[in-house]
Amino acid sequence: MSTTVSNDTNAEVTLDTETVDTIAILEALADTNTRPARAKLTWTQEEDGEWIANYGGYFGGSIDKRAGRYVASDTFGLVVGDFDSLELAQAQLADQLHVMLPSVIRPVA
Repeated sequence: MSTTVSNDTNAEVTLDTETVDTIAILEALADTNTRPARAKLTWTQEEDGEWIANYGGYFGGSIDKRAGRYVASDTFGLVVGDFDSLELAQAQLADQLHVMLPSVIRPVA
């Protein structure tokens, strides 16, 4: 089996209708940048050194201060990471929640 490769930049390709439709759908999705808006995220300090995230009305996880570090855990209790500051931990958890729960986009009334 051999393949001929041409360096001609004006190559002609024939595609079937299903492939053309699939490409059109993918291009439409890429053009609209369909990533949902972020849900409203609020923080409540439960006790000294513990913050709870409310992400669009759902439990979003928590941040605990341990030995001068801030440990962020997601909605499933999995550790997202430990950080030098509360702000970094909150930002990372917010990004993680947006990826994990993209369908949660409406803010709580």
